Amino acid sequence: MRVGLLSDTHSYLDPRVFDYFAECDEIWHAGDFGTLEVVDALRDFKPLRGVYGNIDGAKIRAEMPLDLRFECEGVPVFMTHIGGYPGRYEPRVRKLLEENPPRHGLFISGHSHILKVMPDKKLDFLHINPGACGNEGWHKVKTLLRFSLEAGTIGNLEIIELGSRGIRAGNEKMQ
Repeated sequence: MRVGLLSDTHSYLDPRVFDYFAECDEIWHAGDFGTLEVVDALRDFKPLRGVYGNIDGAKIRAEMPLDLRFECEGVPVFMTHIGGYPGRYEPRVRKLLEENPPRHGLFISGHSHILKVMPDKKLDFLHINPGACGNEGWHKVKTLLRFSLEAGTIGNLEIIELGSRGIRAGNEKMQ
């Protein structure tokens, strides 16, 4: 299973996402879609899993959950938008992770606009934040990730930089 992971599009979906995710089996979005058009564009392209973020309105919240737990290719996954990272989890999420960690799996969050891939050795999972790939926010470089899941393992992780935050490639902001 090849996964394309992004977050914090904030209503702008860079058209290069479709090129970078062309060989992916699924797309996962860690929140702050911005508009339902972004959800629909991704969903029309590939199977989509995602969570809503703090900027997402009622329409997106009706389509996406706050938290998403699932297993993919034997890898347990927990995704939420505002989660923090090892040693600095958001209090609600820390409680959920301590009660039921995705052992040997993935904890995915967005929100910070900071790309991070780091293990939580205490709770035994890999934390991933794909950074932000929209044009809104304080990040300087738009980022997304690709990785593979197979037989309970996570591999072939690739960081993709789309360039500076203010640069749009083709389409303007999706309304």
